[in-house]
Amino acid sequence: MTSNATPAVGEEQRRRRSREGRRTAAELSEGQATHIEELTCRGHQALQEGRTEDALSCFKNALKDAEQLQDSWVLAVCSFNLGAAYVEAGRPQRGLDFLRQAHPGPKARRLPDLQFNLALAHNALGQNQQAAAFFLQAAQLYRSQGDGGSEGDACMEMSRCYSRDQDWSLAVQGFLRAAESYRVAAMLDSVATALKEAASHMIQSDQFKRDDIISVLTECLSLTDSVTDLRTLGELYLSVGVSYCRLRCFQEAVPCFQQALGPASQWPPLLANVLHNLGAALNSVGQFTAAAGYHRLAAGLYGSLGCRGDQARCFSNLAFAFSQLGEEEEAAESFLHALQGFRDAVCLPVEEHSAQVQVCEWLADCYLKQRKQQKAVELYKQALTALSHCKEACGSVRDHLVERLTAALQQSLTVSLQKPCPVRLHPHSPPVGQHVRKPDITQSPSNQHPDGKRGVGPEWEAAEHCGSAEGGATEGPEYMSTAPGLHRSDQLQHSELWSDRENPQTDSDISLAQEVEAPPTSPPVSRWRTRFCSLM
Repeated sequence: MTSNATPAVGEEQRRRRSREGRRTAAELSEGQATHIEELTCRGHQALQEGRTEDALSCFKNALKDAEQLQDSWVLAVCSFNLGAAYVEAGRPQRGLDFLRQAHPGPKARRLPDLQFNLALAHNALGQNQQAAAFFLQAAQLYRSQGDGGSEGDACMEMSRCYSRDQDWSLAVQGFLRAAESYRVAAMLDSVATALKEAASHMIQSDQFKRDDIISVLTECLSLTDSVTDLRTLGELYLSVGVSYCRLRCFQEAVPCFQQALGPASQWPPLLANVLHNLGAALNSVGQFTAAAGYHRLAAGLYGSLGCRGDQARCFSNLAFAFSQLGEEEEAAESFLHALQGFRDAVCLPVEEHSAQVQVCEWLADCYLKQRKQQKAVELYKQALTALSHCKEACGSVRDHLVERLTAALQQSLTVSLQKPCPVRLHPHSPPVGQHVRKPDITQSPSNQHPDGKRGVGPEWEAAEHCGSAEGGATEGPEYMSTAPGLHRSDQLQHSELWSDRENPQTDSDISLAQEVEAPPTSPPVSRWRTRFCSLM
């Protein structure tokens, strides 16, 4: 009996050790999974707070633990999250590698969040067509799942890809689809934003009727009560107002800009743009006194922000308002401020040169009215120089400026010939009496400077008027900027220096400024765009 009992006892001990080993392995696996989940949560939190390096460290450690756990699903989730974090951190190519490792094979095309993140990575690499294709795939998958909000997000991003390629029609279709998706999800504030973008791009395209565009703008304005974020509301009114201006509906634009004043008051750059456009719209409807007040406020804000180019456009509009009010001296001074602002602007973009051309011409016209022909000649020469920097300068504009320069030179010559030369006294002449003419020190307009200062023309005077202004432009090239065509000054409304750099293709006659701040190129602090997975 003793011999039979001994093997039974040994077998029972082996079974007990096996059960304890499995229990220990399960406990270790559960502990590892919990640790991975904690690392994932910490990574999400770090991204929310803008600590991208800390987030990457958390996701990397989570992936290492997942490799030891040997759970394919957990490993896929950790690879996915690390890839998304790399995209957020501005390293899209590295992000693509991990995103592709997460779900290789045909299964990947059935995962909407993966498609969305792949699209963002291609977008960050400047591959617009590939990004748009992935966004479209993501949108279709989100729709099949009934996720209208995510579908709208994908459509918005897809449309921006088309916009960068200047495929306006496809961009409009995407924005309108986004509005439809957001409406299904009862996200009315997002519907308004999508409609705003759709209308703006409809104006860029030549395939949409004016009534259709106005209908979209009207629907957009009907949703403003649903927009609770003040900055978003201010940008919405601003964009709709600019769209009305580009449709030449100035009476409709003015109330939009006025409605934007309150919501925009907490953000000086946005408020400056609203004031800028409100003044320009009031110029266009003939309310020049009110316009001048808004131009002054906008110019002051732009100056405090260091945006010399935008400030120069405000001074141009202010000068036009003064000229319409008959205040020629105030107009000339404002044009001088504008000209100096363009000179101070660093890395002057093409559209700034086109505006500088017209400011030079307007100021020259002011000098001709004041019979300062030599200063007008200098300004026409400067206009021609600025025109040489415009890539798409129209030959008729150059011919027009040359014609004006020639006329000013002839007028200057005629005036100088009509003025008698100073009488040179002979050494033996009698003492100077009343019949002897004294030298005419005002013969050359370039000598007409106070306090004995001499200058070479408008350069000195512009520096004199604007010497106290802050120099150095801080506005960056993040806005799409294309110089619109120049027109003869007698064929345009001088007031239309619209603040709309984000949508450069327009029928406005003068160069454009910025509308709203562009989306940040660095990862957002409070909310990321890439999609992440949770282990729970």
